[in-house]
Amino acid sequence: MPKNFAIIDLFAGPGGLGEGFSRAGRSSEDRMKIHLSVEMDEHAVQTLRLRAFLRSFEEFPKEYYAALKKGKNLPDWHTLYPSQWKDAQSEVRQRVLGGDGVFDELAAELDNAREAHHGDTILIGGPPCQAYSLAGRSRNKGKADYVLENDARHYLYREYVEILKRLKPAAFVMENVKGMLSSEVDGGGIFHRVLDDLKRAGDGYRLLPLARPIQPAGIRADGRDFLIRSEEHGIPQARHRVIILGIRSDLAGNLPTGLIPLGSPQPKVSVQEAICGLWALRSGLSAGDDAEAWQEAVRDQATRMARAAAIPAPVRDIVREISDSTALPPHRESRWRGEYIGMPAHLREWFHDPRLTVTLQHETRGHIADDLGRYLFSAAWTRAYGRSPKLEQFPVFLQPEHRNRATGAFADRFRTQAADRPSSTVTSHISKDGHYFIHPDPAQCRSLTVREAARLQTFPDNYFFCGPRTKQYHQVGNAVPPFLAYQIGQAVLKLLA
Repeated sequence: MPKNFAIIDLFAGPGGLGEGFSRAGRSSEDRMKIHLSVEMDEHAVQTLRLRAFLRSFEEFPKEYYAALKKGKNLPDWHTLYPSQWKDAQSEVRQRVLGGDGVFDELAAELDNAREAHHGDTILIGGPPCQAYSLAGRSRNKGKADYVLENDARHYLYREYVEILKRLKPAAFVMENVKGMLSSEVDGGGIFHRVLDDLKRAGDGYRLLPLARPIQPAGIRADGRDFLIRSEEHGIPQARHRVIILGIRSDLAGNLPTGLIPLGSPQPKVSVQEAICGLWALRSGLSAGDDAEAWQEAVRDQATRMARAAAIPAPVRDIVREISDSTALPPHRESRWRGEYIGMPAHLREWFHDPRLTVTLQHETRGHIADDLGRYLFSAAWTRAYGRSPKLEQFPVFLQPEHRNRATGAFADRFRTQAADRPSSTVTSHISKDGHYFIHPDPAQCRSLTVREAARLQTFPDNYFFCGPRTKQYHQVGNAVPPFLAYQIGQAVLKLLA
């Protein structure tokens, strides 16, 4: 008899894990549906509530598409669909996990979900990772008053464990950064402590790597076995994350030894394949912006580089074409919906919504003229050599004037995403300046748009991010790729069956 699983999504961000699990739950005989999402960021909460509301319909409301087509604000859903909007508000809670009284408030909700679904619940989520990430640990070392053991972010996973104990779900999925494998606190590694706490929670769990064959019970997996390389699973991004799957002990007795839950590696998807069909755009100028001024600034930078003997000939040839071009892109924003020609079938099916007639949130940032030159050089070098240049390979007149440039700490400061392979990891840093996420086309001379970053993260094209553009970037960078989450959701249902 088919089951109906209730999903509890913690540290939900804009809903990457939840989107994937929800879609997996709609495409299986056993169903999964989000019962509760918990997130602290107000703009991510707005995004979650909108998506929860839309998912409550068999087909998204026509008013949604009408507003997107006109480029206007979304309707007052409370007035149009009061019952569905009320349910969406109830589903998504803006709370700080670990805050005073939050666990007690959620406990009754967890108990209700467990009892109403006869134990058929699934817990998902990724505790904040700043304390574990390599970049975060590097920043912390530079803080004179930083004490590792006093950083509460190291222990936020315990909030996840406490809810796991209370809910006692059939399965759980916990996601975190690769740096968790090497992070240490109180004189020991944090990762095996996390594994032990998860394994012993509630009635006990059997922990499984998703991308390795299931071993006989009693054989402990190595920490690195839990590392998922997203580019091996149809994601156009080299995002490497620790993902732990736990199956409740009473359900784990007959798991199929030798099965790889996520299946064999898939062909890699390139940046160009992922963003195909999105209109070519120019960046803006931070001051005095218009199309003619921007084009003149780009040509000036290109001409300067074309005459510089220090720049290798293959790069000079590319920038010379741009200095002579009369067809540089004039627009900073495009709502035109392109075709998916050249995109792998699995992503075309995933992204495409036939009722969506426009492209969402595809507009560019403004940059200072000197950064236009750096972006142009980096993109031209990447096209010529298939890799982004290090800062030391930039000509002197393009070097940024900051005191730390010679230390090597910013060697990848201006990083172009090569067109012919998966991107580097899309992180929340994309919300700051875009220097690490330069578009591969030198003629566009810009960082990625929100929609391009969302494509690399595999958010469907009809996924709308709420809040100002900086907050949209932040949400995209903080998410789990939904198409990866979809595959994980399918694997969980298969194992529970």
